[in-house]
Amino acid sequence: MNIDDLRQLWIHLQFNLVSVVICSAILVFGLTVFIMTRPRPVYLVDYSCYKPPHNLKASYDKFMEHSKLTGDFDESSLEFQRKILERSGLGEETYFPEAMHAIPPKPSMAAAREEAEQVMYGALDNLFSNTNVNPKDIGILVVNCSLFNPTPSLSAMIVNKYRLRGNIRSYNLGGMGCSAGVIAVDLAKDLLQVNWNTYAVVVSTENITQNWYFGNKKSMLIPNCLFRVGCSAVLLSNKRKDRRQAKYRLVHIVRTHKGADDKAFRCVYQEQDDQGKTGVSLSKELMAIAGGALKTNITTLGPVVLPVSEQLLFFATLVIKKLFNRNVKPYIPDFKLAFDHFCIHAGGRAVIDELEKNLQLLPVHVEASRMTLHRFGNTSSSSIWYELAYIEAKGRMCRGHRVWQIAFGSGFKCNSAVWQALQNVKPSHHSPWEDCIDNYPVKLIS
Repeated sequence: MNIDDLRQLWIHLQFNLVSVVICSAILVFGLTVFIMTRPRPVYLVDYSCYKPPHNLKASYDKFMEHSKLTGDFDESSLEFQRKILERSGLGEETYFPEAMHAIPPKPSMAAAREEAEQVMYGALDNLFSNTNVNPKDIGILVVNCSLFNPTPSLSAMIVNKYRLRGNIRSYNLGGMGCSAGVIAVDLAKDLLQVNWNTYAVVVSTENITQNWYFGNKKSMLIPNCLFRVGCSAVLLSNKRKDRRQAKYRLVHIVRTHKGADDKAFRCVYQEQDDQGKTGVSLSKELMAIAGGALKTNITTLGPVVLPVSEQLLFFATLVIKKLFNRNVKPYIPDFKLAFDHFCIHAGGRAVIDELEKNLQLLPVHVEASRMTLHRFGNTSSSSIWYELAYIEAKGRMCRGHRVWQIAFGSGFKCNSAVWQALQNVKPSHHSPWEDCIDNYPVKLIS
């Protein structure tokens, strides 16, 4: 280019300077909005499941002996509990809190606090030890426990114990049932979208001590036979550097709430019996309501996880049924094409059986749920993490695998979380299955 060419270029730019500035500003603004509003990936760095000491184990015989010695149950109630226990799918090595091993039991506020401290601190100590994360680096804390909500809250107890920083965003979720663990993860995920470069800890547990039922109403005796001690602590992060060491990336969360229906609302209901004794009543319609909630949940989840072929088959069946009014059986998508592993809430044998049937799963897909129920019982919202730990302990979780966590809870709710493995995941140190994984799977009595 010569001098005249440069002069002409300068004149051209002078007349178009405003256009250049405006276009540049729009480009910069657009890029800024895109970077600021795009969803930040949420990584699961690690998690820990509490394993109680051996002295808290409760065999069938010990359960029945203690129930009899309390003097609160009549012969009919004792026989009912024995039958439920035998069909429950629970093994001989589940755990009761220390207060329930005493005769008579000591369901005091102090004992309930001790149980909460034991399980929460046990899970968190192991989590911080395995990840080498300083507790003061935690920016978000979410705790969920359905039936025990003291003042100060459980989240405040954790803040006090670990001397967490003063500007921590802490939340305590109560009364949300066994699906609250997924709700807590969803809340933490949303908070991580607006709080940059931070960690979030989600603690999920249930308290048995003050929620044992000492009456004779059959529908309120079932939780006594199923619920056991357990707790999980999950470390989430939105830091880019954590992607290399993280176990999983959160892909989807889908929540379904059927509380607008009266039957669904009351199917898991805490109340007092005619004698004024408090417990949680389970409706006979529970499984039918859970099935309806699951259908609604997978209707939302299916389009974002299923391959196109499955979506087309489902849509075609729906169109034929609507347009031609034929008695066409609804097509059940094959979720085995979308997920490699399933963590179905270990609420009881009936829950697992129903989902295995409805989702057309193979025995290996529900193995983690059945073995968790056998070894640890129904640990409420933390059960899906014991199941994930089982899959890892078996060496089955490979890079790229997708896992579907499904949980049900009072209200009535069905919640799903989908994770993708970022590596060939190995079990963490002090896994709850560390000393017994070689004994599983066990053959269950039908």
